[in-house]
Amino acid sequence: MKKRQLVLEDGTTFVGTAFGSREASVGEVVFNTGMTGYQEILSDPSYCGQIVTMTYPLIGNYGINRDDFETITPSIHGLIVKEVCDTPSNFRNEETLDSYLKANNIPGIAGIDTRKLTRIIRKHGTMKAVFTSIDDSIEGALATIARTPVITNQVEQVSTVKPYVVPGRGHRIVLVDFGMKHGILRELTKRNCHITVVPYHYSAESILRLKPDGVMLTNGPGDPKSVQEAIEMIKDIVKKVPIFGICLGHQLLALACGADTEKLTFGHRGSNHPVKDLIVNKTYMTSQNHGYAVTRESLQKTDLQLTQVALNDQTVEGIQHKKFPAFSVQYHPESSPGPEDTNQLFDQFLTTINMHQTTTKEETTCLSVQI
Repeated sequence: MKKRQLVLEDGTTFVGTAFGSREASVGEVVFNTGMTGYQEILSDPSYCGQIVTMTYPLIGNYGINRDDFETITPSIHGLIVKEVCDTPSNFRNEETLDSYLKANNIPGIAGIDTRKLTRIIRKHGTMKAVFTSIDDSIEGALATIARTPVITNQVEQVSTVKPYVVPGRGHRIVLVDFGMKHGILRELTKRNCHITVVPYHYSAESILRLKPDGVMLTNGPGDPKSVQEAIEMIKDIVKKVPIFGICLGHQLLALACGADTEKLTFGHRGSNHPVKDLIVNKTYMTSQNHGYAVTRESLQKTDLQLTQVALNDQTVEGIQHKKFPAFSVQYHPESSPGPEDTNQLFDQFLTTINMHQTTTKEETTCLSVQI
């Protein structure tokens, strides 16, 4: 098979076997520690613009199936593995990883030392890289990286263009799509919610016109501070309707309430991250995919309460508003495969909606009696 190079922006070069698309591609190199779930990773919009290194050595052994996609069109810029399996064995398998990557113009490289690459990222942080032909010069590859701008509009690339409805008989939820995983829709439809999915830049006025019982802020890629439209929208609705944020939605809620965010050295990406719930004093295993986090110290000047922390590095994993019915988590409670310890957060969201409706009704009744 044809050889391929992976060149990092610091000049470090790895030579391996090409699979997937043969096109050159530039992206930010990150690593994921999950043993399974490569299909979900490939189709997760939160990886928009990134080249993902899988730390588990064998990838592709159960193939690709029709059921485990998180979106229709993948946004990942490349895949790096130690060994790729060309003969998958699974009763749901429908095609190989290689054929899926070819069909979606995603390049891959196999046969490199992924442990060494991961150690570099852990030490120096995420960095840009490019896939090139074995015949291309390192100088040319570095020039390609240098003239390729850093993507800052990832959310715009992966968000829905127009609103659409997923009908249900239960609570009416407006889901703001910043790069939504289908797993979030699955959990809400499982609970019979009537869901209206809207673009990332939908205004507060337009959202409130839909008369939602609650608003879901989804996951998504990139720096939360680049989505200023959403921050302003959240500022306007947080006093008026219950909110549940996941991943990027969690960071946007924090920014809208006066907290700050920061970029992590190499981020959290995997399905085995322990998180402690400070309210109930329990620890959960979670699935995570984020390169930014809410700055813990910045919560002190806000009306946000810290509810959950990562046990690996004590970063913020959960917050809730002290005055309004709004809460969020940094990890993915809808994630599968992976732990489903925190799946009940969707039930908590619906309970919050019920409590808000009851309180609002009682306040309206009291006001009527006084009048």
